[in-house]
Amino acid sequence: MEKRDKFKKIFKEALSYIIIILIVIIIRVFIFDPIRVDGPSMNNTLKDGQILILNKFIYKKSDINRYDIVVIKLDNGEKIIKRVIGLPNEEIEIKDNKIYANGEEIDNSFAATITDDFNTSEKLGLKKVPGDKYFVLGDNREISKDSRVLGFIREDQIIGKAVFRIWPFNKFGKVK
Repeated sequence: MEKRDKFKKIFKEALSYIIIILIVIIIRVFIFDPIRVDGPSMNNTLKDGQILILNKFIYKKSDINRYDIVVIKLDNGEKIIKRVIGLPNEEIEIKDNKIYANGEEIDNSFAATITDDFNTSEKLGLKKVPGDKYFVLGDNREISKDSRVLGFIREDQIIGKAVFRIWPFNKFGKVK
């Protein structure tokens, strides 16, 4: 009986660690994931090397909104971080460093650089953002590889919303 009791004790201890590891894996795979900012395309909002928490579950229960900072998985597997500017079925135009959605000016205060004129009809061949796609921009518009280069982003390419910055510690807090 002594060996059996010893085995039970070891099994009980190991089981608690196994459960914790499984919970962490489930959370990381399905709900939250750390993501590192790679490059200057989101300056000044996000800087190269910062680490964010990506909420992968948020869009299962709510819509993608204008100005959300999202992580996009491109078809080549590369992950990029951009800001949602144009929503499905909207006409997006950039003129004189101002952004218009359906003819109305929208907030462009996060832009770190001048944004060149852009019209989706001329550059992407469609007047409006298709019904299951989004128009995204980096905040550092001069160098950002975004919808002006990549075209519209499919909803299934958006893997989550950047919600919290955890590194560097002096910038710790909610991502805006």
